[in-house]
Amino acid sequence: FSKWSVDQVCDWLEDIGLGQYGLFARRWVSDGQTLLSASPQDLEKELSLKHPLHRKKLQLAIRTLTGKQPERSAELDYIWVTRWLDDIGLPQYKDQFSEGRVDGQMLQFLTVNDLLFLKVTSQLHHLSIKCAIHVLHVNRFNPNCLKRRPGNESQFSPSEVVQWSNHRVMEWLRSVDLAEYAPNLRGSGVHGGLIMLEPRFNADTLAMLLNISPQKTLLRRHLTTNFNNLLGQQAQQEKREYTEAPGYSPLNITAKVKPKKLGFSNLTQLRRRRSDESRDYVCPIESPTSQSGQSAANGVQVRPYAGFRGLSPILDREPARDQVGLEDSKADTSQ
Repeated sequence: FSKWSVDQVCDWLEDIGLGQYGLFARRWVSDGQTLLSASPQDLEKELSLKHPLHRKKLQLAIRTLTGKQPERSAELDYIWVTRWLDDIGLPQYKDQFSEGRVDGQMLQFLTVNDLLFLKVTSQLHHLSIKCAIHVLHVNRFNPNCLKRRPGNESQFSPSEVVQWSNHRVMEWLRSVDLAEYAPNLRGSGVHGGLIMLEPRFNADTLAMLLNISPQKTLLRRHLTTNFNNLLGQQAQQEKREYTEAPGYSPLNITAKVKPKKLGFSNLTQLRRRRSDESRDYVCPIESPTSQSGQSAANGVQVRPYAGFRGLSPILDREPARDQVGLEDSKADTSQ
Protein backbone atom coordinates (compact mmCIF):
# COMPACT_ATOMS: atom_id res chain seq x y z
CA PHE A 1 0.00 0.00 0.00
CA SER A 2 2.83 2.39 0.82
CA LYS A 3 4.02 2.17 -2.81
CA TRP A 4 0.60 2.78 -4.40
CA SER A 5 0.42 5.64 -6.90
CA VAL A 6 -1.91 8.61 -6.50
CA ASP A 7 -4.27 7.06 -9.08
CA GLN A 8 -4.42 3.78 -7.15
CA VAL A 9 -5.10 5.60 -3.88
CA CYS A 10 -7.91 7.67 -5.49
CA ASP A 11 -9.49 4.57 -7.09
CA TRP A 12 -9.38 2.85 -3.70
CA LEU A 13 -11.06 5.84 -1.99
CA GLU A 14 -13.82 5.55 -4.61
CA ASP A 15 -14.15 1.81 -3.91
CA ILE A 16 -14.67 2.30 -0.16
CA GLY A 17 -17.26 5.04 -0.67
CA LEU A 18 -15.05 8.07 0.00
CA GLY A 19 -14.64 9.17 -3.62
CA GLN A 20 -15.65 12.74 -2.74
CA TYR A 21 -12.15 13.25 -1.24
CA GLY A 22 -10.35 12.22 -4.46
CA LEU A 23 -9.73 15.80 -5.59
CA PHE A 24 -8.04 16.72 -2.29
CA ALA A 25 -6.06 13.45 -2.40
CA ARG A 26 -4.65 14.30 -5.84
CA ARG A 27 -3.33 17.59 -4.49
CA TRP A 28 -1.79 16.16 -1.32
CA VAL A 29 -1.03 12.44 -1.66
CA SER A 30 2.26 11.47 -3.31
CA ASP A 31 1.84 7.71 -2.66
CA GLY A 32 0.18 5.30 -0.21
CA GLN A 33 2.76 6.15 2.45
CA THR A 34 1.27 9.66 2.72
CA LEU A 35 -1.93 8.14 4.12
CA LEU A 36 -0.10 5.56 6.25
CA SER A 37 1.86 8.20 8.11
CA ALA A 38 -0.95 10.80 8.32
CA SER A 39 -2.42 11.81 11.68
CA PRO A 40 -6.17 12.46 12.13
CA GLN A 41 -5.30 16.18 12.10
CA ASP A 42 -3.48 15.77 8.75
CA LEU A 43 -6.49 13.98 7.26
CA GLU A 44 -8.81 16.74 8.43
CA LYS A 45 -6.59 19.53 7.13
CA GLU A 46 -5.23 18.09 3.85
CA LEU A 47 -8.15 15.89 2.72
CA SER A 48 -10.82 18.14 4.26
CA LEU A 49 -12.03 15.02 6.15
CA LYS A 50 -14.16 16.90 8.67
CA HIS A 51 -16.80 14.19 9.10
CA PRO A 52 -15.62 12.17 12.15
CA LEU A 53 -17.09 8.91 10.81
CA HIS A 54 -15.33 9.36 7.46
CA ARG A 55 -12.03 9.74 9.33
CA LYS A 56 -12.78 6.58 11.30
CA LYS A 57 -13.76 4.72 8.13
CA LEU A 58 -10.54 5.68 6.34
CA GLN A 59 -8.34 4.68 9.27
CA LEU A 60 -10.12 1.31 9.68
CA ALA A 61 -9.93 0.65 5.93
CA ILE A 62 -6.17 1.33 5.93
CA ARG A 63 -5.75 -0.97 8.91
CA THR A 64 -7.63 -3.76 7.12
CA LEU A 65 -5.63 -3.25 3.93
CA THR A 66 -2.30 -3.44 5.74
CA GLY A 67 -3.31 -6.10 8.28
CA LYS A 68 -2.28 -9.74 8.07
CA GLN A 69 -5.74 -11.24 8.60
CA PRO A 70 -8.74 -10.28 6.46
CA GLU A 71 -11.70 -8.95 8.46
CA ARG A 72 -15.01 -10.63 7.64
CA SER A 73 -16.82 -7.46 8.70
CA ALA A 74 -14.85 -5.45 6.11
CA GLU A 75 -16.67 -7.35 3.34
CA LEU A 76 -19.97 -5.68 4.34
CA ASP A 77 -20.22 -2.26 2.66
CA TYR A 78 -22.28 0.73 3.75
CA ILE A 79 -25.13 -0.17 1.38
CA TRP A 80 -25.42 -3.54 3.17
CA VAL A 81 -25.62 -1.65 6.49
CA THR A 82 -28.65 0.33 5.29
CA ARG A 83 -30.41 -2.98 4.51
CA TRP A 84 -29.36 -4.26 7.95
CA LEU A 85 -31.05 -1.23 9.56
CA ASP A 86 -34.26 -2.32 7.81
CA ASP A 87 -33.79 -5.82 9.23
CA ILE A 88 -33.36 -4.65 12.82
CA GLY A 89 -36.35 -2.29 12.58
CA LEU A 90 -34.55 1.06 12.45
CA PRO A 91 -34.97 2.26 8.83
CA GLN A 92 -35.39 5.87 9.98
CA TYR A 93 -31.60 6.14 10.43
CA LYS A 94 -30.66 4.94 6.93
CA ASP A 95 -29.87 8.41 5.57
CA GLN A 96 -27.55 9.30 8.47
CA PHE A 97 -25.72 5.93 8.34
CA SER A 98 -25.40 6.16 4.55
CA GLU A 99 -24.05 9.72 4.73
CA GLY A 100 -21.58 8.57 7.42
CA ARG A 101 -20.59 5.67 5.10
CA VAL A 102 -20.99 3.28 8.07
CA ASP A 103 -19.96 -0.19 6.87
CA GLY A 104 -19.76 -3.60 8.56
CA GLN A 105 -16.32 -2.97 9.98
CA MET A 106 -17.35 0.37 11.44
CA LEU A 107 -20.23 -1.32 13.25
CA GLN A 108 -17.63 -3.13 15.36
CA PHE A 109 -16.07 0.16 16.40
CA LEU A 110 -19.17 2.35 16.78
CA THR A 111 -19.12 4.32 20.01
CA VAL A 112 -21.95 5.91 21.97
CA ASN A 113 -20.75 9.30 20.70
CA ASP A 114 -20.86 8.03 17.10
CA LEU A 115 -24.49 6.99 17.53
CA LEU A 116 -25.36 10.36 19.03
CA PHE A 117 -23.61 12.02 16.07
CA LEU A 118 -25.82 9.87 13.80
CA LYS A 119 -28.83 11.33 15.70
CA VAL A 120 -29.65 8.04 17.47
CA THR A 121 -30.68 9.36 20.88
CA SER A 122 -33.23 6.75 22.04
CA GLN A 123 -31.91 4.47 24.77
CA LEU A 124 -34.00 1.62 23.32
CA HIS A 125 -32.45 2.13 19.88
CA HIS A 126 -28.94 2.09 21.39
CA LEU A 127 -29.85 -1.25 22.98
CA SER A 128 -31.28 -2.51 19.69
CA ILE A 129 -28.10 -1.69 17.76
CA LYS A 130 -25.91 -3.15 20.52
CA CYS A 131 -27.74 -6.48 20.51
CA ALA A 132 -27.83 -6.59 16.69
CA ILE A 133 -24.05 -6.05 16.47
CA HIS A 134 -23.55 -8.81 19.04
CA VAL A 135 -25.61 -11.20 16.86
CA LEU A 136 -23.30 -10.30 13.93
CA HIS A 137 -20.23 -11.01 16.10
CA VAL A 138 -21.52 -14.44 17.11
CA ASN A 139 -22.35 -15.27 13.48
CA ARG A 140 -18.90 -14.16 12.25
CA PHE A 141 -20.44 -11.26 10.33
CA ASN A 142 -22.35 -13.57 8.02
CA PRO A 143 -24.34 -11.07 5.89
CA ASN A 144 -27.39 -13.36 5.78
CA CYS A 145 -27.54 -14.38 9.45
CA LEU A 146 -30.83 -12.59 10.17
CA LYS A 147 -33.97 -14.54 9.38
CA ARG A 148 -36.59 -12.51 7.52
CA ARG A 149 -39.23 -15.12 6.70
CA PRO A 150 -40.95 -17.83 8.75
CA GLY A 151 -39.88 -21.41 8.10
CA ASN A 152 -42.07 -24.48 8.47
CA GLU A 153 -41.28 -24.92 12.14
CA SER A 154 -43.97 -24.45 14.78
CA GLN A 155 -41.50 -24.57 17.71
CA PHE A 156 -38.60 -22.11 17.93
CA SER A 157 -35.33 -22.53 19.77
CA PRO A 158 -33.78 -19.45 21.47
CA SER A 159 -30.81 -19.65 19.08
CA GLU A 160 -33.24 -19.22 16.16
CA VAL A 161 -35.26 -16.41 17.76
CA VAL A 162 -32.10 -14.43 18.50
CA GLN A 163 -31.56 -14.17 14.72
CA TRP A 164 -35.06 -12.96 13.86
CA SER A 165 -35.37 -9.71 11.94
CA ASN A 166 -37.95 -7.04 12.78
CA HIS A 167 -40.13 -8.36 9.95
CA ARG A 168 -39.88 -11.91 11.30
CA VAL A 169 -41.03 -10.72 14.76
CA MET A 170 -44.02 -9.06 13.08
CA GLU A 171 -44.81 -12.34 11.31
CA TRP A 172 -44.73 -14.11 14.68
CA LEU A 173 -47.23 -11.57 16.07
CA ARG A 174 -49.55 -12.37 13.16
CA SER A 175 -49.22 -16.09 13.91
CA VAL A 176 -50.39 -15.54 17.51
CA ASP A 177 -53.48 -13.55 16.47
CA LEU A 178 -52.00 -10.09 17.07
CA ALA A 179 -51.87 -9.07 13.40
CA GLU A 180 -53.56 -5.69 13.91
CA TYR A 181 -50.78 -4.60 16.31
CA ALA A 182 -47.82 -5.91 14.25
CA PRO A 183 -47.38 -2.72 12.11
CA ASN A 184 -46.68 -0.75 15.32
CA LEU A 185 -43.25 -2.42 15.46
CA ARG A 186 -42.04 -0.60 12.34
CA GLY A 187 -39.25 1.77 13.36
CA SER A 188 -39.22 0.38 16.91
CA GLY A 189 -35.84 -1.38 16.73
CA VAL A 190 -37.40 -4.64 17.97
CA HIS A 191 -35.73 -7.76 16.57
CA GLY A 192 -34.96 -11.22 17.94
CA GLY A 193 -31.59 -10.20 19.36
CA LEU A 194 -33.13 -7.39 21.42
CA ILE A 195 -35.92 -9.66 22.70
CA MET A 196 -33.53 -12.43 23.77
CA LEU A 197 -30.41 -10.53 24.84
CA GLU A 198 -31.66 -7.39 26.59
CA PRO A 199 -32.48 -8.43 30.18
CA ARG A 200 -35.05 -5.67 30.74
CA PHE A 201 -37.00 -6.34 27.54
CA ASN A 202 -40.13 -8.19 28.64
CA ALA A 203 -43.77 -8.72 27.63
CA ASP A 204 -44.76 -5.37 29.18
CA THR A 205 -42.13 -3.57 27.07
CA LEU A 206 -43.47 -5.25 23.94
CA ALA A 207 -47.08 -4.42 24.90
CA MET A 208 -46.15 -0.72 25.28
CA LEU A 209 -44.40 -0.68 21.90
CA LEU A 210 -47.43 -2.37 20.32
CA ASN A 211 -49.74 0.25 21.90
CA ILE A 212 -51.79 -2.38 23.74
CA SER A 213 -53.29 -0.41 26.62
CA PRO A 214 -52.99 -1.74 30.22
CA GLN A 215 -56.80 -1.87 30.37
CA LYS A 216 -56.82 -4.69 27.81
CA THR A 217 -55.86 -7.26 30.44
CA LEU A 218 -56.88 -10.37 28.47
CA LEU A 219 -54.95 -9.24 25.42
CA ARG A 220 -51.86 -8.47 27.53
CA ARG A 221 -52.13 -11.85 29.23
CA HIS A 222 -52.35 -13.52 25.80
CA LEU A 223 -49.23 -11.61 24.67
CA THR A 224 -47.33 -12.51 27.86
CA THR A 225 -48.08 -16.24 27.47
CA ASN A 226 -46.87 -16.27 23.86
CA PHE A 227 -43.87 -14.07 24.65
CA ASN A 228 -42.74 -16.46 27.41
CA ASN A 229 -43.17 -19.44 25.06
CA LEU A 230 -40.96 -17.63 22.57
CA LEU A 231 -38.21 -16.95 25.14
CA GLY A 232 -37.91 -20.51 26.43
CA GLN A 233 -37.25 -21.46 30.05
CA GLN A 234 -33.58 -20.44 30.24
CA ALA A 235 -34.12 -16.85 29.04
CA GLN A 236 -37.27 -16.53 31.17
CA GLN A 237 -35.31 -17.59 34.26
CA GLU A 238 -32.42 -15.20 33.50
CA LYS A 239 -34.74 -12.26 32.96
CA ARG A 240 -36.63 -13.11 36.16
CA GLU A 241 -33.38 -13.19 38.16
CA TYR A 242 -32.40 -9.87 36.66
CA THR A 243 -35.70 -8.16 37.49
CA GLU A 244 -35.62 -9.47 41.06
CA ALA A 245 -32.12 -8.14 41.72
CA PRO A 246 -31.79 -5.12 44.08
CA GLY A 247 -31.86 -1.75 42.32
CA TYR A 248 -33.59 -3.08 39.21
CA SER A 249 -35.09 -0.34 37.06
CA PRO A 250 -37.53 -1.22 34.25
CA LEU A 251 -36.67 -0.39 30.65
CA ASN A 252 -37.99 3.07 29.81
CA ILE A 253 -38.97 3.09 26.11
CA THR A 254 -38.89 6.89 25.94
CA ALA A 255 -35.55 7.45 27.76
CA LYS A 256 -32.86 9.36 25.87
CA VAL A 257 -29.10 8.97 25.86
CA LYS A 258 -27.16 12.20 25.94
CA PRO A 259 -23.46 13.08 26.16
CA LYS A 260 -22.26 13.01 29.73
CA LYS A 261 -21.46 16.43 31.18
CA LEU A 262 -17.75 16.61 31.91
CA GLY A 263 -16.39 17.98 35.16
CA PHE A 264 -13.16 20.03 35.37
CA SER A 265 -11.11 16.88 36.02
CA ASN A 266 -12.15 15.50 32.65
CA LEU A 267 -11.24 18.55 30.61
CA THR A 268 -7.50 17.84 30.36
CA GLN A 269 -8.26 14.28 29.28
CA LEU A 270 -10.70 15.65 26.67
CA ARG A 271 -8.03 17.94 25.24
CA ARG A 272 -5.71 14.98 24.83
CA ARG A 273 -8.30 12.79 23.14
CA ARG A 274 -10.64 13.77 20.32
CA SER A 275 -14.31 12.83 20.62
CA ASP A 276 -14.04 10.45 17.64
CA GLU A 277 -11.20 8.55 19.36
CA SER A 278 -13.47 7.43 22.21
CA ARG A 279 -13.20 3.77 23.21
CA ASP A 280 -16.70 3.59 24.64
CA TYR A 281 -17.90 1.04 22.10
CA VAL A 282 -21.60 0.35 21.71
CA CYS A 283 -20.79 -3.35 21.44
CA PRO A 284 -17.29 -4.19 22.76
CA ILE A 285 -14.97 -5.87 20.27
CA GLU A 286 -14.41 -8.87 22.51
CA SER A 287 -17.64 -10.85 22.56
CA PRO A 288 -18.91 -11.63 26.08
CA THR A 289 -17.98 -14.94 27.62
CA SER A 290 -20.75 -17.47 27.32
CA GLN A 291 -22.22 -19.35 30.24
CA SER A 292 -20.19 -22.42 29.30
CA GLY A 293 -17.07 -20.34 29.94
CA GLN A 294 -16.04 -20.14 26.29
CA SER A 295 -15.25 -16.86 24.61
CA ALA A 296 -15.98 -15.87 21.04
CA ALA A 297 -12.60 -14.16 20.90
CA ASN A 298 -9.66 -16.15 19.49
CA GLY A 299 -12.03 -18.05 17.22
CA VAL A 300 -13.56 -20.25 19.92
CA GLN A 301 -17.11 -21.22 19.05
CA VAL A 302 -19.88 -19.70 21.17
CA ARG A 303 -23.40 -21.11 21.27
CA PRO A 304 -25.64 -18.79 19.19
CA TYR A 305 -27.70 -18.05 22.31
CA ALA A 306 -25.44 -17.69 25.33
CA GLY A 307 -27.67 -15.60 27.55
CA PHE A 308 -27.58 -11.86 27.99
CA ARG A 309 -25.27 -11.57 30.98
CA GLY A 310 -22.97 -8.57 30.58
CA LEU A 311 -24.69 -7.50 27.37
CA SER A 312 -26.85 -4.52 28.31
CA PRO A 313 -25.08 -1.51 26.76
CA ILE A 314 -26.38 0.95 29.32
CA LEU A 315 -25.84 -1.16 32.43
CA ASP A 316 -22.54 -2.92 31.79
CA ARG A 317 -20.39 0.14 31.27
CA GLU A 318 -17.82 0.98 33.92
CA PRO A 319 -18.61 4.39 35.46
CA ALA A 320 -15.06 5.62 34.89
CA ARG A 321 -15.37 5.13 31.15
CA ASP A 322 -19.03 6.02 30.89
CA GLN A 323 -19.54 8.58 28.15
CA VAL A 324 -23.28 9.06 28.56
CA GLY A 325 -25.69 10.13 31.23
CA LEU A 326 -29.26 8.97 31.18
CA GLU A 327 -32.06 11.44 31.60
CA ASP A 328 -33.89 8.74 33.47
CA SER A 329 -32.87 9.42 37.09
CA LYS A 330 -34.02 5.98 38.19
CA ALA A 331 -31.43 4.36 35.94
CA ASP A 332 -28.77 6.61 37.44
CA THR A 333 -29.59 5.60 41.00
CA SER A 334 -29.77 1.92 40.12
CA GLN A 335 -26.24 2.06 38.76
